[in-house]
Formats: sequence, C-alpha cells, structure tokens
Amino acid sequence: MTIDITIYHNPRCGTSRNTLAAIREAGHEPQVVDYLANPPSREALQKMILDAGLSVRDAVRSKEARFVELQLDRPEVDDAALLDAMVANPILINRPFVVTPKGVRLCRPFERVQEIL
Repeated sequence: MTIDITIYHNPRCGTSRNTLAAIREAGHEPQVVDYLANPPSREALQKMILDAGLSVRDAVRSKEARFVELQLDRPEVDDAALLDAMVANPILINRPFVVTPKGVRLCRPFERVQEIL
C-alpha cells in the first residue's frame, strides 16, 4: 500500500538523500520537492514546523553563512522574521522535512522518517 508522501529535498545533502532512500526502501515513491528551487509558501512552512512539533528556531539552518550574514543569530529576532528569512532564502530551511498522513518530521537523523511511514 502506498501512502501520500512529500519530501522537501536537497539532493546535495546526505541526510536528505538517506531519507529519500529510506522512504523508497519502505516501498513508497514520494513526491520530491526541490525546496531550493520551489520553496514552500510561508504558510506551508509555518504549518510544517508546527505539525512537526518544532520551534521556528529549530527549523532554521543556523550553520549556513546566510544565517549570520542576515544577523538572524541575534536573540531579538522573532519567529516572524525567521520565517520571512527562510522563505526568501530557502537554504535556511533545515532539511529534509517529510509530510505523510501520519505526520510531519524534520528527519535529522534520517531514521526519524520511520516514525511517519
């Protein structure tokens, strides 16, 4: 039985590639969204973060150079500003997010995908 799965994927990321492989090994063919080329809307991103039980800060890639360039590391930067930055600079979205009927996970480590397959 196949289920509706979407992975927000970066093919250059090992964790993202491993997550995609795990989904396929479980017998599913997900919708693969290259989120750098086709980022989610602000509303969709906010919903994924909420549904995954994360804070916006948990979902941002703070190790990206762009994060520091935009001074997003300052404590006064709020969730709205972080979301705006993530939509404008999708490289700042942590990866990979996977959405299934069983829930949403930020699959770091990639084995977390098993929780929602």
